[in-house]
Amino acid sequence: MKTSNPVLARLGQAAERERSAGYAPTGPYGQPGYPQQYPTEAGYPAAPPTVNTMSIDDVVVKTVTLLGILGISAAAAWVLVPDALLGAAWIGAAVVGLVLGLIISFSRMANPALVVAYAVVEGVFVGMVSKFFESLYDGIVVQAVTATFGVFFVMAILYKAKVIRATPKFVKGMIAVMAGLFAVMLINLVFALFGVNTGLRDGSPLAIGFSLVCIVVAALSFVLSFKEVEDGVRMGLPQRYSWVAAFGILVSLVWLYIEILRLLSYFQGDD
Repeated sequence: MKTSNPVLARLGQAAERERSAGYAPTGPYGQPGYPQQYPTEAGYPAAPPTVNTMSIDDVVVKTVTLLGILGISAAAAWVLVPDALLGAAWIGAAVVGLVLGLIISFSRMANPALVVAYAVVEGVFVGMVSKFFESLYDGIVVQAVTATFGVFFVMAILYKAKVIRATPKFVKGMIAVMAGLFAVMLINLVFALFGVNTGLRDGSPLAIGFSLVCIVVAALSFVLSFKEVEDGVRMGLPQRYSWVAAFGILVSLVWLYIEILRLLSYFQGDD
């Protein structure tokens, strides 16, 4: 089963190499998902190694697990990191999270430990950002969390109802748009470090428009994640690759939350 997603294509190639090396997704008495039954008495060959394939349930469990880890990490950072170190922790977690995210995204192997480490680091980042905005606007974090999961469930319903489909053109277009937004945000960050205000993050009409674009793209990125899950199940990827799929959903959730948090802050009063 071919996929238009380059990362998932690499994962499919890795799974194929595993199967070629003697690892095959099998089921009870030859059915998918369970070990085949082989006699092991003298004179019979030993059973070949088997591997369980990923399922949608696996991805759901891994996603909830990562969200739990992120939430605990965020709460711990909020309570334990002193206000004087808030900025340093914020920037440090953002940089480490970016590096880990790139390693996971472009790695050919699923590494649960790296994915869990990413959730911990992103938890610190989310906790510091949330604490900063909450100190300025009371109740904004609850609003942002509610809106984030609301958007997620709406996108899941739309995808399930096939209102939005991840066609090859859609996937290519989304990858191009996300790469473009990432480049713009990176350039804006560099300018900000040198004291240059581009107007993209200052609450101006341009900033509001940019945040709205980011929110729409972040919401649509869930479609790519849902497609990855479907393709991974169809391709028979090993169960551990469900961590990679859950990682993709977590990245979109964090991005969406930060953009909604920022947008809500633009409409807060000066109290």
